[in-house]
Amino acid sequence: TTSPSPPTSVMKFIEKCQNTNQYVLIDTPGQIEVFTWSASGTIITEALASSFPTIVVYVMDTSRSTNPVTFMSNMLYACSILYKTKLPFIVVMNKTDIIDHSFAVEWMQDFETFQDALNQETTYASNLTRSMSLVLDEFYSSLRVVGFSAVQGTGLDELFVQVSSAAEEYEREYRPEYERLKKSLASAQSERRREQLERLRTDVGSVALDPGTATEGFVSAPGPSDLILTRGALAEEEDDEEADSDTDDIDHQATEESQEEPAFRNFMRELGRRRQSRSSQ
Repeated sequence: TTSPSPPTSVMKFIEKCQNTNQYVLIDTPGQIEVFTWSASGTIITEALASSFPTIVVYVMDTSRSTNPVTFMSNMLYACSILYKTKLPFIVVMNKTDIIDHSFAVEWMQDFETFQDALNQETTYASNLTRSMSLVLDEFYSSLRVVGFSAVQGTGLDELFVQVSSAAEEYEREYRPEYERLKKSLASAQSERRREQLERLRTDVGSVALDPGTATEGFVSAPGPSDLILTRGALAEEEDDEEADSDTDDIDHQATEESQEEPAFRNFMRELGRRRQSRSSQ
């Protein structure tokens, strides 16, 4: 087996084939939780729908939907996929060579007929199905339904008619929305880049390329001599305020002399002489 191509590879493949092929059929996992409700499914669907007329086709097993509860489960699946993908939607009732799909169409169009079929069921699921059938009435009214037989090929012409109708719906209602989202995303990205550049200019400022050249708005950092004078002034002020304090250990002076600047070393020596003179008095 081979790993599935990433969306970008699929998009490039479709672009190459669009001049010679009218339709591109992408088969997805049958379990809706595997594709419809997964992150990868959403990415693939939105990537396709943002560039090409994209239609969702939900294939149901007609022969296994003769039970009204099972039929309602299929309709709930279809409804959830429709509102998750937000794309033109077609329900294909497959295996019409085994049983005609007219009963399912009648259940969708006639509420009382579906209720009569449910009267034979006495389970809790049948009560829930009876309530849900009222909720899905509006969903049925705008749903495209095609009877189809994969074995005999019947219903293929009708399927292509519905696909063309769904493609027109995409161009009319969905493409403008995707174009608006594209522009909005591009504008947001451009604004974000502009804000990042503005913050960068504010943080960096007008720094000169030549270290020896001073530029307007640039403040040089204090040099070693400035730090020494500041440190010496603070030390002398502390000495005047706490003349009697003996907490400073002068013995560490010898170990640090080799690391001090000459001016600061001289200052410390002078400070030591002052303290010795005061102690002798």
